[in-house]
Amino acid sequence: MTGGLRIGVLGPLTVSAEGQPIVVSAGRLRTTLAVLALSAGRPVPPDQLADAVWGEQLPSHPRRALTVYLTRLRKLLGPDAIRTEPWGYVLAIAPGDVDALEFTGLLDEVAADADAEQDRLRRALALWRGEPFQDLPSTWQLQVEATRLAERRWTAVERRLELDLATRPAAELIAELTELTTRHPVREGLWAHLMTALYRSGRQADALAAYQRLYRALTDELGVQPGPEVQAVHRRILAGELPPDEPVRPAAPTPRQLPAGAGSFTGRADALARMTDLATDPGPDPIVLAIAGPAGVGKTALALHWAHQAADRFGDGQLYADLRGFDPANPPITPGDVLSGFLSALGVSAARIPADPQAQAALYRSRLAGRRMLVVLDNARDADQVRPLLPGTPGCAVVVTSRNELTGLIAYDGAQLLTLDVLAPDEAYRLLARRLGRARAEAEPEAVTEIIDRCGRLPLALGIVAARAAARPSFPVAALAAELAQSPRRLDALAGGDLVTDLRAVFACSYRTLSSAAARMFRLLGLHPGPDVSIAAAASITAVPVAQARASLAEVARLHLLTEHTPGRYAFHDLLRAYAMELVEAEAATERESATRRMFDHYLHSALTAAYQLNPHRAHPPMMEADLAAGVTPESPGEAALAWLATERQVLKATLTAAVAAGLDRHAVLLAWALGGFLPRSGRRGEQAETRLVALRAVERLGDRRELAWAHRGLARAHRELDRLDDAFEHLCQALALFIELGDRAGEAHTQLSLGQIYEMRGDFEAARVQATRSLPVFREVGDTNGEALALNALGWCQAHLGDPQAGLASCEEALTLQQKTGDRYGESGTWDSLSVIHDLTGDTEQAIDCCRRALAMHRESGDRYLEGQALIRLGDNQRTLGDVDGAAGSFAEAVLILDDLDRPEADDARRALRDLPAQRVGRLPR
Repeated sequence: MTGGLRIGVLGPLTVSAEGQPIVVSAGRLRTTLAVLALSAGRPVPPDQLADAVWGEQLPSHPRRALTVYLTRLRKLLGPDAIRTEPWGYVLAIAPGDVDALEFTGLLDEVAADADAEQDRLRRALALWRGEPFQDLPSTWQLQVEATRLAERRWTAVERRLELDLATRPAAELIAELTELTTRHPVREGLWAHLMTALYRSGRQADALAAYQRLYRALTDELGVQPGPEVQAVHRRILAGELPPDEPVRPAAPTPRQLPAGAGSFTGRADALARMTDLATDPGPDPIVLAIAGPAGVGKTALALHWAHQAADRFGDGQLYADLRGFDPANPPITPGDVLSGFLSALGVSAARIPADPQAQAALYRSRLAGRRMLVVLDNARDADQVRPLLPGTPGCAVVVTSRNELTGLIAYDGAQLLTLDVLAPDEAYRLLARRLGRARAEAEPEAVTEIIDRCGRLPLALGIVAARAAARPSFPVAALAAELAQSPRRLDALAGGDLVTDLRAVFACSYRTLSSAAARMFRLLGLHPGPDVSIAAAASITAVPVAQARASLAEVARLHLLTEHTPGRYAFHDLLRAYAMELVEAEAATERESATRRMFDHYLHSALTAAYQLNPHRAHPPMMEADLAAGVTPESPGEAALAWLATERQVLKATLTAAVAAGLDRHAVLLAWALGGFLPRSGRRGEQAETRLVALRAVERLGDRRELAWAHRGLARAHRELDRLDDAFEHLCQALALFIELGDRAGEAHTQLSLGQIYEMRGDFEAARVQATRSLPVFREVGDTNGEALALNALGWCQAHLGDPQAGLASCEEALTLQQKTGDRYGESGTWDSLSVIHDLTGDTEQAIDCCRRALAMHRESGDRYLEGQALIRLGDNQRTLGDVDGAAGSFAEAVLILDDLDRPEADDARRALRDLPAQRVGRLPR
């Protein structure tokens, strides 16, 4: 440090070295030195220093100007007086050699050493020579610092006077106090001391007159009445409760800081009960309840509602602080600022509140020790902001609300987490009805339901609409619902009158805290059609490694901008999806288009891979090769292909619709094909018809006649599985004509085989046999072994039903041999089905059961629940024939459960068969 340098700012700027004054004349130069002095020994960033020196009047090259000033200061103070470090400029001076820092340091020592308090207060106050920075050019930073120093000065004065009243004759203080109250007529602490001094000097009437002067000053200038401390002194003087020899130390009031709760609070019964259970569970540590959830979900309303209900359990008071962690207009409040307010509420005078945050936290914990207090910390940004505000001993409870998951608070501090979701439908209705008025809500129930749906049951959104309805009492509720429905951008209709009730602004507060990678993830997921997204898909959309995508998704979810509703899968609330869509609209067109293409490519290639895995022998349309955009990492589910398709079914359907809307018809055709191998197996035949129709329309736009033939054939299969045989027949005829026109012999043969299935379902086994017979040589001609096996199986089925079961067995066994040779297990399962029926026709029931069990195992392996249900019915029939009533009952009952779940009429066949079994052998039947 520079020896002997001393700087004073508590009045006009003074600078000296070794006791000799140094003249610093230029105004901005003086300000530069003062700002550096206030950070004695610590670096001041250049931008911060420039703001403090020039405020809003920055020169065009502020760093260049600073360099000039610093050079001049080094000439005055010495070459080593100011160092340039990586983080800024450092003035080489001890804090004790800057009067403002010496002042605050003495006050901090006061809090730590009560015995020397009076002496240190006098020394600290003696440093003041006037107003802080009084001869320096004013900038807002210096004004803020001056205000802070002045406030600490006057609290120190009040504390020094309080101590003087305890140790000196009261009459000696009256003159000083009279002068101070004249100069500062609204500082109530000074008036309390003056009233005390007058009363203790035997001047009760003058003490009461002083109170009246204060009363008039406050009411005339501020329109308020004296505070509780002065009123307490006044009451004690009136009652004669202050002995002349007793200094007044007004008792700090029990803090009751809870704001009013929401008058329209509704529901959340389970959450309230859980909070009560957690708060009443005795333990060795303070109780900490963390309420987390997305913006607008009602965390504060729940916390305050419960806090008011539980207030009587905490007789020593309730403290409340809005931590402004996600405030749309203000930065987060520091723990030190909160602690200062809490300590003041707990009766600690300002002069005894230390400046050091750790010392504040220690004093705060000491004040709470042994007391039963409730502390509500609202809108916390993170665990670090909360941790210094936690009590250290049992008896107290803390309720924290945050959009952040506060995992550190849970893991390290033992907080109990309560994650809040949107309201249940009945709770949302009660909330809206309460705000609208029950009669108004009951008069238009459909409009109320539409509002609830469009608001996604988010309490803040419902509150905004309700406020708009209250402002327009003559408007029908349906008009408000229409406004929500017709707004071009969904959030426009949910903009309140200020930042706190503007849903877009509320969401933005959370979004702005994200890292750049997480914010990009949030924006680009606005392109995703929903309803949820996997980590792998998110990685492809953003073109980042999976590990990085996982980290970004976790960050977004911690702030409840996404919800991880199942492990590894994330979903938007509808309104947050709308916000993400708005943000991504502003993205550069190239970024948006590239991300969209990556999303479609990810799902297309992943779905095709899963479809191949499900049935590698399925006839494929000719456009199977698809390009892959850079940055896409498709998923390869392997043996879990069926589970992957089941998980992604809704996403793939939404992606198919989005592909059509984006004009990506080729993607739509291939996605429909991939889904076509899965949807029938899961019993979703209606969805199969929808996707096949979308594919047909897409192919028609593409103008590819070969693709059109495959599309007609695919839609025909969907119609056949819905028993729409005429529609299926029409599309197959169109497909057959196209394949013949194109000379596609394999497509022709597959279509003839499909026509045979329609004939067979109509009961015309001869016509079905003809189609199978026609297709068989074609399959052999083109070398399609799997097609050949399918034709043989169909031929055998028809032969058996036309009265020649032995020929049928031979054809099906030949088909089975081919399928086992090629590994076509899906085709093999169908052939075992045929063999089980043919053996039943020949009277070989045991062989029929064996074939049926083989088919059943393969249907379960492939996940085809409809064929599983059909096989169970056949198994039950054969078990009944052999007299195995218990086995038959089990098979029929299982078939009922499966086919009922698929909503198939065959469930009634299984139910009747079950009821026809001997009653004494069957338990309760499925209804």
